[in-house]
Amino acid sequence: MIDYFFSQYALYSTFDIFLEITAVVFGLFSVWYAKKDNILVFPTGIVSTLIYVYLLWKWSLLGDMMINGYYFVMSIYGWYHWTRKNGEVAEFPIEMTTQKEKIQALVIFILTIVFVVEVYHFFDKFTNWFSYIDTLLTGIFFVGMWLMAKRKVENWIFWIIGDIISIPLYFIKGFTFTSFQYIVFTIIAIYGYLEWKKICNNTPNQELKKL
Repeated sequence: MIDYFFSQYALYSTFDIFLEITAVVFGLFSVWYAKKDNILVFPTGIVSTLIYVYLLWKWSLLGDMMINGYYFVMSIYGWYHWTRKNGEVAEFPIEMTTQKEKIQALVIFILTIVFVVEVYHFFDKFTNWFSYIDTLLTGIFFVGMWLMAKRKVENWIFWIIGDIISIPLYFIKGFTFTSFQYIVFTIIAIYGYLEWKKICNNTPNQELKKL
């Protein structure tokens, strides 16, 4: 059983295995803090994404690498966005997305996929089916991170979809630790959605903010 899950690591350097485990640990902390609406989601996420940018470049997974590079940039933006206050009240509390933001999310999704396809063609990386799934995941996760940085409840829906797709994908790619990470991510994301939805429903005037 152990050989089935971890035999591929015999070909990896000890340093890279250590980095992947470290990235997984910080990634789990980040998602947990996101569920709790805790600003530590961003510093822990930054550590995880920086490590994954390096590893994914080595693994030639360009879409995943761009996702993590984008996470890094959006973590800085989100860190700033979440700290903005109007007096003692958070200027941007947890909310549902507006119709305008749904259109913006769709545009981000489409533009992201177009961009990633061009990158894969440029580097001639469309060599297997992983690349096509990778392209789809990039679009899903780009939107999810954008919505999370804006503190929108629906961000969790994109994380759940992307995490479920990522579980078998990373296992087949041979990155077992990362695959296990996405199993935990999925569970936390489900609870995160329920928790944020409850907070949002208990906030006055949410229906007016959707307009």
